[in-house]
Amino acid sequence: MSIPEIEELKSQVEQKYGRILSTTTDFEEFSLVLQKTLPQSISASTLKRIWGYVNDKHKTRKFTLDILAQYIGHKNFDKFVAWLKTSTKYNSSFFNACQMNNSELKPGEYIEIGWSPNRLLTLEYLGDSTFEVKTSRNSKLVSGDRFVTGCFIMHQPLYLPYITRDGEKTMPFVAGRNGGLNIIRKLNKENND
Repeated sequence: MSIPEIEELKSQVEQKYGRILSTTTDFEEFSLVLQKTLPQSISASTLKRIWGYVNDKHKTRKFTLDILAQYIGHKNFDKFVAWLKTSTKYNSSFFNACQMNNSELKPGEYIEIGWSPNRLLTLEYLGDSTFEVKTSRNSKLVSGDRFVTGCFIMHQPLYLPYITRDGEKTMPFVAGRNGGLNIIRKLNKENND
């Protein structure tokens, strides 16, 4: 079972180290880095267990988590967890955003959405939160694709649980993964023709 705080600790360790730990050599080299950086060290085999590289049901010792937390600049694991709870990077919050909600649309109206580097879709609102792609430029979505969403938010990715294409549901899809949507506008009737 994954513990979110430990998963985040591992992610931050890899970020500071500058490499993903995924091979025996990675764990051995990182163990040596810890040994040179801190007064305590963690064996490569222990690191492999924490990262799930080897199957082991042992619970990770707090002492080991403390060393990893120290590596990324915290006094110990408890202080790291406390920091996570107060960090604005990880807390939920309200935010101001330019957005378009379905309540602003009537069936038959068209909107345009776009995202970098040069993706642009014209969508028709069908009602019941359903949109159909009418035109697609440089996107993996194609004319006739349909999807369900409640709103479009500027500078946020559009996450869709699936696209309906030729009567089949696809895997989940994300538009604007890096930087989010940068175009969201309702089209006038003249623009639709």
